[in-house]
Amino acid sequence: MTSRVPISFACGLYDRMEALWSGEVRPQGIDLNFIVQNHPRDVFDRMAGGHEFDCSEMSLSEYVCRYTAGKRDFGAIPVFPSRAFRHGFIAVNSHIIKSPTDLNSKKIGVQLYTMTAAVWIRSLLKQCGVDLDTITWIEGSMESPEPHGKPTTLPPLKSISITSNRSGKSLSQLLEEGEIDATIGADLPPCFHKAAHVKRLFPDFKDAEKKYYKETGIFPIMHTVVIRSDVVEKHPFVATSLFNAFQDAKDVAFRRMRFTDALRYMLPWLTSEIDEIGEIFGGDPWPYGIEENRKTLEAAVECLFDQGMIGRRVSIEELFLQPKGQNWKIGWGPTDVVR
Repeated sequence: MTSRVPISFACGLYDRMEALWSGEVRPQGIDLNFIVQNHPRDVFDRMAGGHEFDCSEMSLSEYVCRYTAGKRDFGAIPVFPSRAFRHGFIAVNSHIIKSPTDLNSKKIGVQLYTMTAAVWIRSLLKQCGVDLDTITWIEGSMESPEPHGKPTTLPPLKSISITSNRSGKSLSQLLEEGEIDATIGADLPPCFHKAAHVKRLFPDFKDAEKKYYKETGIFPIMHTVVIRSDVVEKHPFVATSLFNAFQDAKDVAFRRMRFTDALRYMLPWLTSEIDEIGEIFGGDPWPYGIEENRKTLEAAVECLFDQGMIGRRVSIEELFLQPKGQNWKIGWGPTDVVR
């Protein structure tokens, strides 16, 4: 019996990953050790800073920045565990900020300037007329006075007004008390749920996000999956096997989500939401692969270049591992799926 290659994989336990975690889907030729991590920042820091895993979830923006800076310690496969529209993640002091352009020359809190959510949000703000060069960015945690994780991220390539939060307060407290004017990021600040003057910049964010998708065809990608280069060099088949397994696990999640005899999730109108998603996206709203995501990936690269975070517009093919003569869209061989 051929032995399987042991591979450690750190990621959040998303519905699209459950079948891999449970063993219902098994990557061909791999003995997968799925290490559940509930805080993505911890995964990114441990992978980028210490190469603690063979394979992991990774910030898309930080991966692209590392790659264009010449770092080749790990490579990505076109699997995207996390995606999110971000119109609803801009919290403002509504006493001062009434429209996007009111943010010009203001102080905005952000967990990390380099985080992918912030990259997409800054792009949205620029489209709304905000002059990003006039803003002072305050980096820190939403919940505590501490930094957001222990990142090894690369600084922007152009001069930007960024400062660490050394106030002794969280970004949430600073916003609530009027010491900063807004926050952006992967989370809303806790004060959003208790301070009446802290509101979303876009109250009708869901409609804005649907309009954005219909106009652009972009569903923002937050995270990709990376594999350590030494692992790929020693076991080239691993990238293929993992990609196919991720695809199969996602398919399992879709089937379960659509099962209506008993709702899997505590969402009373789940069925109608699924119908609406089908109408808007015309099929799979969460595709893997390069071609299926080219428009979104190229937009991400353009955002990073425009914001001075990378020095060149890297091609999408260059960013992702691709065995010679094959591509992700075709599919690369069998995966063990326990039905």
